[in-house]
Amino acid sequence: MIRLILIAFAFVATSLLSAQAQSRDVYTIDGIPVDERAPTVAEAQQKAFAAAKLIGARQLIERLTLPEDRAAATDLIIDQAFADRIAAAVDVEEEIAGAGRYRGSLAVVYNPTQLRLALTQVGLPFSDSMGPRAVLFTTTSNRMDFAWNLAWEETPKGSLVPLTVSGASGYQADTDWEILQDELALYGAQRAMFANLRGGQGSYIVDVVSVTASGARAIGTTRRARTLDGAVQAVADLLNEDWKRNSIVRDSSRTLIEATVLYTSLTEWNTLRSALVQSPLVSNFQTRAISTDGAFIAFAFAGDGQRLTSDLRDRGVVINAEEIGWVMTSAISGGR
Repeated sequence: MIRLILIAFAFVATSLLSAQAQSRDVYTIDGIPVDERAPTVAEAQQKAFAAAKLIGARQLIERLTLPEDRAAATDLIIDQAFADRIAAAVDVEEEIAGAGRYRGSLAVVYNPTQLRLALTQVGLPFSDSMGPRAVLFTTTSNRMDFAWNLAWEETPKGSLVPLTVSGASGYQADTDWEILQDELALYGAQRAMFANLRGGQGSYIVDVVSVTASGARAIGTTRRARTLDGAVQAVADLLNEDWKRNSIVRDSSRTLIEATVLYTSLTEWNTLRSALVQSPLVSNFQTRAISTDGAFIAFAFAGDGQRLTSDLRDRGVVINAEEIGWVMTSAISGGR
C-alpha cells in the first residue's frame, strides 16, 4: 500500500511539473525583434522591452483565441498599459547596444492569471490548455519526402498541439492501428498526425489527418505556403485552430457524470486519469473508489457528450454505455 501511494504521489508530482512547464511554453512569446533609439542605451533598452511586451501581447492573444471571437470582443484594448499589466518577465535572447541604440531579440513571459482575468472581463473565449501529444509523420505526393521531413527538424514554438516528429518512413494515414501504436508507444503518445505535402516550389499545401485507435479524422488542408518552412508553420497554425475550436468552452453549464474506469496496470490507470484531468472539458474530477483493475470516478464536463467523446478519443480513452453505466477503457488495451 505504501509503495502504491509513493508511486501515485510521484506521478502527481511529475504531472504538476510537466503542467507548469507547458503553461510557461504557452505563455511565452520568443523571437521578438526590437530596434530602439534614445538619448541613452538604458532608455533605448527600456523602450525595446516595452515594445516587445506590446508585440508579444498581441501575438499571445492571437495564439489563444479565434479570429471571429477577437472581432466580437470590442471592449478588448491591447495597449501598452494592458501589455505591462499581463507581462511577467522579459528575457534577452540576443542584444547589441551602443550609441543610444538597442537592437536584439527578446522573449516575453506573460502572467496566466492576469491574462485569463483580462480576457474573461471582456468576454473573449480562449483556450490555454495543451492538446494531447501526437507523433507527426511526414508524407508527400510530390517526391519531396527527404526535404519535407528535414523541414521539421525544429517544430514551431508556442504550439498548443505538442508534436514529436518521427523519422520513420512507410507509414500512411490508412496504416493499421496495431502497427502505428508500436511507433507511438516509443514517444508516449496516443495519436498520430499525418502531414501530406502537395504542390510544387513556391506553392505548397498540406493535408493533415489525425489517427487514433478509434479511426482517422481529416483535420483539413493548410493555406498555401511559398516555402517548406512556411508549410511547416501552416500545419502548426491549422492544428492550433482545430484545437481551439474543439477545446474552447463557451457554455457555462456542466453535466455531472459517474463512470467506471477499467485498466490492466497502475501505469495504465495513471495514463487514463491524466487524460481525463488534462481535458479542457473536464472539471471537478474525483476518484471515489479504486482497486487493482478498476476505479469508480465522477466529474463534470462542458458541452455535449459527442464533444467529450471526441476529446477523450484523441487522448487514448474510449467511453461506452454498458449495463453497469458509463465505462472508460484505454483505446490500446481495452482495459481487459
